[in-house]
This record gives sequence, structure tokens and C-alpha cells, in this order.
Amino acid sequence: MGSAALSGLLLGLTLIVAIGAQNAFVLRQGLARRHVLLVVTICSLSDAILIVAGVAGLGSLIRAHHDLLRFVAYAGAAFLFVYGALALRRMLMPGALSAASGGDSGLAATVATCLALTYGNPHVYLDTVVLLGGLSAQYDGAGRIAYAAGASAGSLLWFFGLGYGARLLAPVFARPLAWRILDGLIAAIMWGLAIRLVTGDW
Repeated sequence: MGSAALSGLLLGLTLIVAIGAQNAFVLRQGLARRHVLLVVTICSLSDAILIVAGVAGLGSLIRAHHDLLRFVAYAGAAFLFVYGALALRRMLMPGALSAASGGDSGLAATVATCLALTYGNPHVYLDTVVLLGGLSAQYDGAGRIAYAAGASAGSLLWFFGLGYGARLLAPVFARPLAWRILDGLIAAIMWGLAIRLVTGDW
């Protein structure tokens, strides 16, 4: 069980650490210190739900319905394009956010954005449900449960570390230029992912 949990933990971290829309959003919320606990909890719990679903066999169902995955890809691409445009507008606006004051998104908007970035990205399903779920087939019974727990723990550690560790960069983001660079990178990431989703083979 210990080796299964460790395998799940390492695989989960390997997949989730890659720079993406969700991580960029968590980083920005952490820097702004707005709704951090809620955001990282939603992200980590969502990953855990999807990982458990994959281990339970949902990955096979998704692989058999490519049209559904394609629809999610296009919807997610549209959302990412809009979010990227908003980030670009923030970059071009005079002035900048401070780490203390943070962004202007309310609680409802923050939750909606977090959920959209999590469940509107087909790569989330491919990584958690299909890939991690498929790799769990090498374990049986308690080993499979330990594997799922390890992968979920990796997600928990990463998101909480990213969300709350971001404040260590607060001195850097006290300068307006740093916020503009961050928002420019976020816009590029969002649009790059949107293009990949539209042009990908689903």
C-alpha cells in the first residue's frame, strides 16, 4: 500500500505542476490574497473527485465518447480566450494591483472562474480521470485506494503550497511592472491553451 500511495503521489505531482490555466489562476489569487483557502480547496477537492472517478472506471467511459470531450474542449477554449483577454486588459491598464489589496473579483465570480478553469479544461479529465485512472489498473483492492489517496494528496499539497506560498513573492509584486508581466504571461498561457484545445485531436 505504501508503494502504491507513493506512486500516486509522484504521478499526481508530475501531472499537476505543469504551468496551466488553473495554476496561473491559483497563483494570482495567492499573490492578491483573495479567497485563497476557498480557491485551493475547490481545486484540490475537484482533482480528488476526478481521480477517484478515474480509479473507479470513468476513464474508460470518457475514452468511448470523443464527441463529448470535443464539445468540452471547444467550450473551454472559448472561456480561456475570454479570460486571457481580461488578463491582457489588466496588463494594459494604468496602475497595478498590490499584493495586499488584490483583485476586484467578488466571491461568486471567483468561485465561478475557478470551477470553469477546473472543469472546462479537457486536459484535466485526460490527466486525472484517463491517465491517473488508467494507471491505477496495476493495483487491486486496498492498493488502488492507496494509489488514489496518494494522487489526491499530491494535488492537495501542490495547490495549498502554490496558493499560500505565493505571498512570499509579495515584495516582487509590489511593483506595477511585475503585475503587468504576470498578467501578460497569464494571457499568453490562456490563449495558448485555447489554441491547443481547438486544434487538438479529440
